[in-house]
Amino acid sequence: MIDATLLTNDLCRIRERSPLVHNITNYVVMNNTANALLAIGASPVMAHSVEEAAEMTGIASSLVINIGTLSNKWIKGMFLAGKAAKQKGIPVVLDPVGAGATAYRTDTCLALIKDFSPDIIRGNGSEIMALVNSNSQTRGVDSMSSSGSALESAIKLAQQTGAVVVVSGSTDYITDGKNVATVKQGAEMMTRVTGMGCTASALTGAFAAVNPDLFSASVHAMTTMGITGELAAQKAEGPGTLQLHFLDILYRLDGDTIAGQLNI
Repeated sequence: MIDATLLTNDLCRIRERSPLVHNITNYVVMNNTANALLAIGASPVMAHSVEEAAEMTGIASSLVINIGTLSNKWIKGMFLAGKAAKQKGIPVVLDPVGAGATAYRTDTCLALIKDFSPDIIRGNGSEIMALVNSNSQTRGVDSMSSSGSALESAIKLAQQTGAVVVVSGSTDYITDGKNVATVKQGAEMMTRVTGMGCTASALTGAFAAVNPDLFSASVHAMTTMGITGELAAQKAEGPGTLQLHFLDILYRLDGDTIAGQLNI
């Protein structure tokens, strides 16, 4: 069961501490995820260069690695940042965007996981399944599998890696390999806006920065994402205005709103 008070406490900690969340993310979503982190009260930084990736991680409170627009130099930065995060002891979130679509993406994700063991892995159903079964395929960066059909793979991946695994979809599933939490929040219109999954990963980085219980932090991040999306969709006329309302609602989100909207 999701506790509105505990979620609100995490939200307050983010706003009080303004944790620096280092994102090595893709060109498509940089603006979206930076604005979402600012709206919730965190401090975003995007630094992928090999010359500074590790150093930037050294001053951050969490690291989010998103493979959406891969290149060899960016991958080198990811490895350097991941190692620096482990040395510092800050949480690492991996978003395996498009894993299963190409061997390059899948192999890169598996190499990153092997190298520095991310603490949280968040993806859609197809992406999570591809990390467990190389025969599983993804349609570009979109999922071909429901989150529910990927739950077994998520549990297996969590057991193999020691990470908390988050599968996003119409229902979100969060598992540490033993326990499974479900989040049934959100709106269909969110699937019409690029980068919503990437935004969820970035927000997970913010919650992980203030809550050492990474299972709980992941549940709170996905619940916040879903509630904000639901409320934004109620006001929006379409995907364009949903983005605007999403940021505004995230900025104003409080305990009363969370308690009133929470779908237990």
